[in-house]
Amino acid sequence: MSEENVVYIGNKPVMNYVLAVVTQMNGGVPEVVLKARGRAISRAVDVAEIVRNRFITDVDIGGIDICTEEIMSNEGANTNVSAIEIQLCKE
Repeated sequence: MSEENVVYIGNKPVMNYVLAVVTQMNGGVPEVVLKARGRAISRAVDVAEIVRNRFITDVDIGGIDICTEEIMSNEGANTNVSAIEIQLCKE
């Protein structure tokens, strides 16, 4: 899995990420991975569902990985943040 097939989900509007995934898939990339942490997890799920239901109907969920990442906060304390990876694969 090369790093260019990864879409990092942040605070931008959902359709920005949908466009990024659709552009990569139409460019011949067989799979794209959505990565998100914390509050962006629900946005990543929205992106995956919009791509599957509205734009590229032959895309399947290849796998979903969830984990907890430890982040150093500004005060120097460690904070646990949930993270998700959603793998979208063309049939």
